[in-house]
Amino acid sequence: MASRTSVLTALIEPVISAMGYKLWGVEYLGQGKHSILRVYLDKTGGVDIEDCAKASRQISSLLDVEDPISGEYTLEVSSPGLDRVLFNLRQFQEYAGYHAKIRLTESFEGQRNFTGQIKTVRDDEIVLIIGDEEYSLPYELIEKANLISQV
Repeated sequence: MASRTSVLTALIEPVISAMGYKLWGVEYLGQGKHSILRVYLDKTGGVDIEDCAKASRQISSLLDVEDPISGEYTLEVSSPGLDRVLFNLRQFQEYAGYHAKIRLTESFEGQRNFTGQIKTVRDDEIVLIIGDEEYSLPYELIEKANLISQV
């Protein structure tokens, strides 16, 4: 994870936890005046618009005080949704059996994009089944991963 994202996660997680939510993940897309900070929440039974609004107010107040991001940005708070982004090894293991779309930062075995079934997490690798092949993708090379369906 990028250091900015790690700092933001460490800052936001205690506030979200205290509100009774689970912080699913944080994405920061630095694009000048159009930068976006996305915060994904989860809870048993799912997250609704009220949950997002409450969390957004708390996160916004926290960020105003701590000021970890220089310049303008838009804060977006939402549930991870059905096509949820996977942010860590624990989430990959939790969704073993599901299909995922994974994009790597660099080519691995001749390609950067993989779509297949998550089999397991072994050491720091995601084991993905594509057809009759099994691929062990190094976690540190994953740029983005989304769930696409359950088997």
